[in-house]
Amino acid sequence: MFDDLDDLYARFCDRTLPRERWTHEAHLAVCWLDAARRPPAESLVFLRGAIRSYNDAVGTPNTDDDGYHETLTTYFVGAVHTSAATDFGEALTAAELDRAAPQRHWSRALLFSVEARRRWVEPDLEPLPWTAAALGLVARSGSE
Repeated sequence: MFDDLDDLYARFCDRTLPRERWTHEAHLAVCWLDAARRPPAESLVFLRGAIRSYNDAVGTPNTDDDGYHETLTTYFVGAVHTSAATDFGEALTAAELDRAAPQRHWSRALLFSVEARRRWVEPDLEPLPWTAAALGLVARSGSE
């Protein structure tokens, strides 16, 4: 799929990756490589800014209907950091990293709501096998 993951990461970071190459697999590769560089909370902060910046550079608006999605990004950062996959090829086939994986945890209505796009929302269908708060991805609440 990708000849050189480091090149993909670099081209994403410098915003020269062509828009048509910014697929789920490319998102996953960038998240996977960043997970090797930073702890989960730092990865999320980096990716939050980098994805928005990349979207701006390629003409994808970051709005309530398009572009950056906080709940999905947070989910995949947590899923990558807790995955048992030992290499990127294995990550591509891991159930928890599949494009449809979040829909096992969130209803479509909630996952694609404006609220979920703007901020982290807890799953409404099935609990995650990890918690975003425990990974430092969201503020801890008094109930955890």
